Amino acid sequence: MPYVAFRDKMTKFKELKQIFTILRKKCPWDRKQTHKTLLKYLKEEAAEFIEAAKSGNDSHMEEELGDVLLQVMFHAQIASEENRFDIEDVIDILIKKLKRRHPHVFGKTKASSVKQVITNWNKIKAKEKKNNTQNTLT
Repeated sequence: MPYVAFRDKMTKFKELKQIFTILRKKCPWDRKQTHKTLLKYLKEEAAEFIEAAKSGNDSHMEEELGDVLLQVMFHAQIASEENRFDIEDVIDILIKKLKRRHPHVFGKTKASSVKQVITNWNKIKAKEKKNNTQNTLT
C-alpha cells in the first residue's frame, strides 16, 4: 500500500490510520509490539501530558496529546490485526458513552448546575458498572 499524504484536515485521521497500518507492516520495532510491551509508553506519555498541562505550555501540551493519541492508535491497530476491535469501534463506544453520560445535553434530563451534572454522571457510571458486572457473571 503506497503512502498518500492528505492535505485536507478532515482526512488527517484517515492518514493517521494509514500510517499505523504501514508502520505495523514495514517497521520491525512497531511490528514486534504488543499491548503489554506498549503499556510502559502509555503510562509515560500520559505522565508527560500531565506535566505539560500543569506547565500551561500549549505547544508542549499539543505534542504530548499527540503522543497519547499515538498510544491509543497503536493499541487499536494491534487489536484490529487480531480481529478484536478497531479505532472506529473505540470511537463508537466513546460517542455512545458521552451521549449516555450527558442526558442533560442529548436527552431530556435537566441539569442546571455542575453539581447536578456530576451527580448524574456518577449515577449513570455506577449503573453501567453494575450492568457490566452482571453481564460478566452471566
